[in-house]
Amino acid sequence: MHSDPSSLDPEERMNKLYALLSAALGILSLFASILPGCGGTMAIGGIIFGILGRRSENRKTAILGIALSIIGLLTAVIYSIFIQVATSK
Repeated sequence: MHSDPSSLDPEERMNKLYALLSAALGILSLFASILPGCGGTMAIGGIIFGILGRRSENRKTAILGIALSIIGLLTAVIYSIFIQVATSK
């Protein structure tokens, strides 16, 4: 059941925002992982916001954001390792 956002207390609104922001950053980090610095930064932000957003009603969204962000971070790290190996030869 969804309620009117203006009727929620400010802390719950912020927690919901953090959960949604985590999911968005997680998705963006997957696409931005070909630029390791950008994708890694987005992924770290997604993990942080996901941890903050776990206290909201959107707990599943926050957990999804954390999972996507971890995958994005791992992809960025692995891709940067491949770049370093390829350019060192």
